[in-house]
Amino acid sequence: MTKYTCLNPIAKVGLDVLTDQYEAVESLADANVALVRSAAMHDLDLPDSLVAVARAGAGVNNIPLPKCAEQGVVVFNTPGANANGVKELVIAGLLLASRNIVGGCGWVKENVDDENISKSVEKSKKAFAGTEIMGKKLGVIGMGAIGVLVANAANALGMEVIGYDPFLSTKSAWNVNSDVTFTSEVEDLYKTCDYLTIHVPLLDSTRAMINKDAISKMKDGVKFLNFSRDTLVNDADMLEALESGKVGCYVTDFPNPAVVKGKNVVVIPHLGASTAESEDNCAIMAAKEIRDYVENGNIVNSVNYPACTLGPKSGNRVGVLYKAADSMQSAIEGVLGGSIVKIADAKRGDFGYCLAEISGDVDVKALEALAGVIKVRAI
Repeated sequence: MTKYTCLNPIAKVGLDVLTDQYEAVESLADANVALVRSAAMHDLDLPDSLVAVARAGAGVNNIPLPKCAEQGVVVFNTPGANANGVKELVIAGLLLASRNIVGGCGWVKENVDDENISKSVEKSKKAFAGTEIMGKKLGVIGMGAIGVLVANAANALGMEVIGYDPFLSTKSAWNVNSDVTFTSEVEDLYKTCDYLTIHVPLLDSTRAMINKDAISKMKDGVKFLNFSRDTLVNDADMLEALESGKVGCYVTDFPNPAVVKGKNVVVIPHLGASTAESEDNCAIMAAKEIRDYVENGNIVNSVNYPACTLGPKSGNRVGVLYKAADSMQSAIEGVLGGSIVKIADAKRGDFGYCLAEISGDVDVKALEALAGVIKVRAI
């Protein structure tokens, strides 16, 4: 029986994916696997029993990835499961940036007691006039699951769309509308686009990438959208650019004390993936990832260990998590000997994973004794 705990409420449709071989427990200390959304895990003690964490969403800032890897805890996320929900809000953000809808609605609220509001509005609405997005140029920084959907939707609305992604996957390239063009230099987007939207992960290399230098290269009056990560944008530099008019509007899904007071800022309370459909999709995907790892030993969509799979299990399996070493597969094969039916091995940074299907029982202690081995699971 595999024991699981939910550190946040997880949609029932996801938990329904787990069979009667999974038992819910209240405490992480008693769990083999954990499902999480936004709960902070950095200060939590990870029990030796824990083998996997599944984040029902894409971002994993709340999970101590290195700590998990060192303790042999595979962390999964659910890329693409909430992509449509975020895409739809980005499209709304484009319209909020181009039409002063927020200001206009605010004016109506301020004049609720005006008995002649239907006439007053005709005199006042010119203050909230905007522009149309059709025919305008949109630059999409990051063409992953969300970026591709945004690019295609904006293209369908008549925008000229240019994508930038130095790590563009084959899958993303195939899914992009043929009218969407690409550039190999992000500066090309800065120089030519009327609107910019960013969809990249938060890494050391991307933190505060939208700063004074980047903004200085953008078109005057550019409208910038951030539905990806708060700290991709340097707030002080963005607020300065908004004050000067260099940036015409900043739409962000991440409220903080600095930006909420900014000029020409539209702040949304982190609603990108806050749809019933997104929550259901993420929960289902997370639960399926957990089952595939627990029952088959397969790793798909991990953020701290390499992808490694042998497909559905047809016999006994053993999974070995280890500190990456060139000779590890050979050492594991030396222990398993002629019992190996099939084997897969992969590495990611400092860590590796070897999964073997075998014809007999496995000597777990012999595998655990190998230098560099972190955790061994008989499956």
